[in-house]
Amino acid sequence: MAHAYPAPITGRHPGWPATLGALRVAAGVVALRPVRLRDGRTWSAIRIRDERHLAPWEPTMPGGWAQRHAVSEWPARWLQLRGAGRRGAVLPFAITLDGRFVGQVMVGNVVREPLLSAYVGYWIDSAVAGQGVTTAAVALVVDHCFGRVGLHRLEATVRPENVASLRVLAKLGFRKEGLFKRYLDVDGAWRDHYCFAVTVEDLVSSSLAGRLVADGRAERA
Repeated sequence: MAHAYPAPITGRHPGWPATLGALRVAAGVVALRPVRLRDGRTWSAIRIRDERHLAPWEPTMPGGWAQRHAVSEWPARWLQLRGAGRRGAVLPFAITLDGRFVGQVMVGNVVREPLLSAYVGYWIDSAVAGQGVTTAAVALVVDHCFGRVGLHRLEATVRPENVASLRVLAKLGFRKEGLFKRYLDVDGAWRDHYCFAVTVEDLVSSSLAGRLVADGRAERA
């Protein structure tokens, strides 16, 4: 039986805008804040330098990589993200390390009642990859989504070849729920993706940030 529900009323969702953190990891102090217009120059520099690091995991888009990540492209992206955040569709966070922009965490496709769900995606500067930054950032976001934002479920889809991202989700306790065949056009072809998820019941005993601290992977800052 299929259920039909009335369309949700749009508007600012709870918990946005927000500044989250901070957690100290090997690389420094990790915190999250809304993306800003002045992030454009740093965003562009990292994205263009890290094409080989990022392109294999990102959706295929028109135009060349350098063109799509030029400084001039950021204002339109930022306006789109800010507008979607105000409408309650996304939570577009910048990841900061010791105060400087080093990547993004996006909570997207936010659906309110009755599903109370969203997906989470992320990318990080290769210069600080593998040092606990992404894990700390995603932990902060999940805790926020299951707290002030009031969601029940978060999903993440990852290519089976993306070992680094799989490691992040494993450390945070996301469970693998299945394989989506030819799920997304990534890097020029339709790619399979694993689906991972976590629900609020998985965090009854402690927050994800708390678990990282308890496991010695991070410290409160």
